[in-house]
Amino acid sequence: MLMTRLQRYLFRNLLITTLYSTAGLTLTIWLSQSLRLIEIVVSAGAPLRMFLWLLLLTVPTFLGIVLPLALVGAVLFTYNKMATDSELVVMRAAGVGPFALSQPALVLAGMVMAVVYLLNVWITPAAHRELVRMEYAVRSDYSQLFIREGVFNDIGEQFSVFVRERDSDGNLHKVLIHDARQPEKPVTIMGDRAVMLTGVEGARFVVYDGNRQELDRKTGRLSQLYFERYAIDLKVLSPAAAERWPDARERSTDELMNLPPDIVQDDKMRSSLIAELHHRFASPLLALAFTAVSLAALLSGEFNRRGQSVRITMAVLLVMGLQAGALGLTSLSGKMTAFVPLMYMLPLVSVVPALWVMSRGLRPRRPAAPPSAGDAAAAG
Repeated sequence: MLMTRLQRYLFRNLLITTLYSTAGLTLTIWLSQSLRLIEIVVSAGAPLRMFLWLLLLTVPTFLGIVLPLALVGAVLFTYNKMATDSELVVMRAAGVGPFALSQPALVLAGMVMAVVYLLNVWITPAAHRELVRMEYAVRSDYSQLFIREGVFNDIGEQFSVFVRERDSDGNLHKVLIHDARQPEKPVTIMGDRAVMLTGVEGARFVVYDGNRQELDRKTGRLSQLYFERYAIDLKVLSPAAAERWPDARERSTDELMNLPPDIVQDDKMRSSLIAELHHRFASPLLALAFTAVSLAALLSGEFNRRGQSVRITMAVLLVMGLQAGALGLTSLSGKMTAFVPLMYMLPLVSVVPALWVMSRGLRPRRPAAPPSAGDAAAAG
């Protein structure tokens, strides 16, 4: 559907404001997310590039929620500003109807819906899966590589490493390692130099020019082994973690649509995954519902040049109610699949009364017809 010049003007203002709103909300959420990621990275001693990559992966995880809310902010700001500047009054006097005024916002809502569908179906699950994998990798791998000088560093359980100093090349000097995982046979390793190596198989601690002492507490016998090079696999020091069950948000849409037999038999897990699948398809519809409700609040009734704070407040409360209702239905659907159809009905049903309010509350005024000569004579 082609838009007129006035509609293109409205659309351009809405698009620019939406982009600014999205950027502002994204930066705000980024700030809160960065504090959590900084704590993870710093405590594990991971490099800066790892933090930046984790921060980038967080964007798709919340962008699907941010975009519809940013669109609401853009609609409320743009139409209220144009009403205050009498631009909408002029358009109305020129015969522009309510649906013509709302068309740019509805077109932009359709574009936002398409982007959110793309995020929900493909991008967000992959980003969330990679984000969780990287967080686990940082905690399990890099935390073992962060060795501080002059103190005993605990790696895993009953395993400590002491390093006198670390040079600029990453070499560790005057190393002492105490392994007490077997209380009856504790092991102490001392070396002149050591390095930390990482590879596909994980992290390794390589000690050069030292000796290994093992004490048998039952017999009191001390055995020593002198070596030039001794390697310790740090990956095996941590207790073997149980296989982690992937979260519903980490699973691909194709996997959710074709659940394996073992999950189908688990009613609780099956309901949770079904709710996540339908959430991905139903939540983009909120962009259209939010926009329609906002337009109904602003374009219904007479314009007030002194401001429309009451209508804006009403629109915000309605949007918050729809968002809360959508979250509540998603949670209920995770327990009872009977609530799944309501996830689609909530945004779709809210659009109908919003469009009805717009059509009845704001109609282009027709100029009054001039009185005829006979009516003028009768009046005289």
